[in-house]
Amino acid sequence: MNKPTRQLATLIIVMFLALMAAATWIQFFRASDLAADDRNVRTIYREYGKERGKIIVDGQVIASSVPTENGSYQFQRVYESPELYAHLTGYFSIVFNSMTGLERAENPVLGGSDSQLTSQRLQELIMGVQPKGGSVELTIDPTIQAAAVQALGGQKGAVAAINPKTGAILALVSTPSYDTNAIASHDNATATTAWEQLTADPNKPLVNRAIGGDQYPPGSVFKIVTTAALLDNDPSLTADSIVEAPDSWTPPDTDKNIHNYGESKCGNGSGNVTLRTAFIESCNTPFAIMSVDLGAEKLVEQAKNFGFEDSFSIPLEVSPSRFPVPTSQAALAMDSFGQQDIMVTPLQMAMVGAAVANNGTLMTPYLVERTYTADLELLSQSEPTVYSQAITAASATKLQEMMVEDVRAGTGRKAAIPGIDVAGKTGTAETGSESGPHSWFVAYAPADDPQIALAVIVENSGNAGKQGTGGSVAAPLARQILSAGLSK
Repeated sequence: MNKPTRQLATLIIVMFLALMAAATWIQFFRASDLAADDRNVRTIYREYGKERGKIIVDGQVIASSVPTENGSYQFQRVYESPELYAHLTGYFSIVFNSMTGLERAENPVLGGSDSQLTSQRLQELIMGVQPKGGSVELTIDPTIQAAAVQALGGQKGAVAAINPKTGAILALVSTPSYDTNAIASHDNATATTAWEQLTADPNKPLVNRAIGGDQYPPGSVFKIVTTAALLDNDPSLTADSIVEAPDSWTPPDTDKNIHNYGESKCGNGSGNVTLRTAFIESCNTPFAIMSVDLGAEKLVEQAKNFGFEDSFSIPLEVSPSRFPVPTSQAALAMDSFGQQDIMVTPLQMAMVGAAVANNGTLMTPYLVERTYTADLELLSQSEPTVYSQAITAASATKLQEMMVEDVRAGTGRKAAIPGIDVAGKTGTAETGSESGPHSWFVAYAPADDPQIALAVIVENSGNAGKQGTGGSVAAPLARQILSAGLSK
């Protein structure tokens, strides 16, 4: 063989080997990444080529696939009570080649690709039957979910409710909501019109306010965290301990005064009150003074014990609530009552209430109770796990007492339920907006055997506007939701 022929043969062999290597890399090593890529239309075609699994709440199907005559897309996703569950299910859209919410988070089960479904896929292959996805059952209590939507009544806001003993999420509501069926439609015009209207809506209905979005200043519901830090770092401190409570106070590093809400007096105006009084009247100056004495490091550490700064999934991705280290003692003083740099999700504040209710132990929040094969054979069962020991049991007991007293005789009186002890804390978070403060309430009930812990927020106090407070706006909504959940 002459030299040119050898060179040509060598080149052909090298090119052939390079082609084989590239094909192997793409088809084997990058297969899963390419299959998961949102731009891969074949993945969506394949998903629509099978009967996607169901999403179930309390035995009722809230998302399913129905046959369609539309060419390649053999099934279309259909949602029951879509505006009640939109921010949980999300949508599965062929028009936009996308999935959101649980449709995305639980896609391996719902789409049938999960490794736990291997035996099912083999049976389908051997029997020559149409491939099907598995089903997902949620922890949601439909009564509490519906009560939360009804309580918010179209106002912008959110509710997160948890079983404090297990971490199971009982309700996760964000309003305003939207119709997932419109976006899941196979009709391009219908889906596009719906999408354009939703994305242009200034009320941002596509945002899940309960676990993400821009987050909120917590206002005085953060005093639960502050009080926990004070109690954990000084075991001698009790609800009856006397603390400083001036009408106004000027922290170090600034010449600006801190006042109580509405520039009111704390207690009898003597300048000294019990910690209980400071808590149930939601005074600002005592917490500012004590937090500056405590120090930023200990307060930030306490917040982290409750889950602040953590990213986690339920399996929906939850935005980490933020508590940056205060840059000055003045900033720390404002942070002590949630009015500086702290930004939270409603789920985070429900976790704070749940930890107190559960004697200081914070359970990991979870949304999926069980997964099943297409024939409803059990695949997996969620088990409660401990997230952290947020506070000591002794400190939790003291906080429980003060939260119960807040509903009996403090700013949270409108959350009271006859015959049931409710524990709670109000918050009225100033926003600098002309629209009014955010109204908050964090609560759990029954106080002696907690079944539900929740956080309610109404943006800019909703219909009450500038006159709204946590006690007048959010507390009555919490009562309505708790009453519905406990009356079953």
